[in-house]
Amino acid sequence: MTRKKEPSERHESGNEVMSEKESMTLKNWALEDRPREKLIAKGKKELSNAELLAILIGSGSRGQSAVDLAKEILRSNDNNLSVLSRQGIRELTRGYKGMGDAKAVTIIAAMELGYRMLTERNNRNDFYLTDSEKTFNYISPSLIDLPHEEFWAIYLNIKNRVLFKQRISTGGLTDTTVDIRRIFSIALEKNAVSISVVHNHPTGSLTPSRQDKQLTQSIMEAGRILKIGLLDHLIVGINPNGKPDYYSFHDNGLI
Repeated sequence: MTRKKEPSERHESGNEVMSEKESMTLKNWALEDRPREKLIAKGKKELSNAELLAILIGSGSRGQSAVDLAKEILRSNDNNLSVLSRQGIRELTRGYKGMGDAKAVTIIAAMELGYRMLTERNNRNDFYLTDSEKTFNYISPSLIDLPHEEFWAIYLNIKNRVLFKQRISTGGLTDTTVDIRRIFSIALEKNAVSISVVHNHPTGSLTPSRQDKQLTQSIMEAGRILKIGLLDHLIVGINPNGKPDYYSFHDNGLI
């Protein structure tokens, strides 16, 4: 007759199982457990993008591990996290075996947390915009993954320290209407000495349109009257290599 184990014995038995598993090499771990176990054993920096994504996905499907599914998703998004971050639930669930709404929502939430972390870092009071790259790094988390066009203004003091940033307008896929009076009414309210303006191209193109150039000239002219300088106008988009990038009117001699 088999003796029923006491709770303490069952607990010890469970610990033995965990101890044995922990002592196993990575090579012998179950494929779907490897990313989680690898993170515990070696730390998050040792994981590839696919392995981190596999942890979010949690499980694959018959004949395909979570890592394989993650690799498939990354491949179809040019192995680019910025491209992946622009995908919605429909795009993440269509054509991938084993991907449902819950897994798609988990990926979207993780991407959004990443962008919000960057935004929080850039919202500190000692951010100085001394060149176009710093301006891009400061504002890009607010714009880079949007499916529609937005226009933002950044307000600076005499030392080019950021005083305030404000979304001026939101539009469609190819344009947005910008009220120049609103840009400068906020500048006067914040006692800004200069401004930089930024808008995104959801299509990814970094080439300024004729309307972009005309708008830049209009902002410069209004700024001269009010003695508020326009330091730069950036267009945020994606370069031919699929990486987030920008076009600077200042760097290209248009300001």
